[in-house]
Amino acid sequence: MMGIVIPAHNEEQRLLACLQSVRSSMRHLASHGIASVLVVVLDACNDGSARIARAHADQVLDIDACDVGQARRAGAQRALECGADWIACTDADTRVPEDWLHAQWTCGAEVFCGIVRVDDWGDYAPEVVRAFHATVPRDGHPHVHGANLGLSRQAYLQVDGFLPGKAHEDVSLVRRCEQAGLGIARRIAPCVVTSARRDPRAREGFGDFLLNLERGLQGVPDPQRGAGAGLG
Repeated sequence: MMGIVIPAHNEEQRLLACLQSVRSSMRHLASHGIASVLVVVLDACNDGSARIARAHADQVLDIDACDVGQARRAGAQRALECGADWIACTDADTRVPEDWLHAQWTCGAEVFCGIVRVDDWGDYAPEVVRAFHATVPRDGHPHVHGANLGLSRQAYLQVDGFLPGKAHEDVSLVRRCEQAGLGIARRIAPCVVTSARRDPRAREGFGDFLLNLERGLQGVPDPQRGAGAGLG
């Protein structure tokens, strides 16, 4: 069985599209005879996220931590309690392709690290988009994205899973997997589509990486050096 873990903090604008895409991937996985459970962790939500989550997820947890590490950890624990042999992670502002889950299940490694792309750049200038695409990732890439990440039950328990943290909980997990000598599949496919919004929920994550990329191109000093480390 696969467990899918999605943390959400006030994501009513994007959560439905995310869950619909994950459900499509779950149906594809089921066509290969593999069961799955979808866990959404509502972290300090005061919008309509709960209504959407309860209509589409198998398990919904409520926490009040404002901490993505704690949210992923709580979701992963529930998935393990449901019998998951593999934990797949994405974000509430992300859409996954149909083969997302099956590709992780069959990746041939104990850990899967995928990449992300953006299909709506909003008001970002063309030079920011070009800078983002300047280096085309290949298999074996160094990036770590909580929006496209998975690992086996054994690997997760061996490294003590996600640790509390408002940022970089995904990078910390993968680094501990590396230190433990676990096999990691660093693949460019399947790729997930994520948001380029200017109001990122998790500071120092992908949203802040794009903002800092823009500032760098404009010659503006980075106000929080190191943001975007989750990209590897």
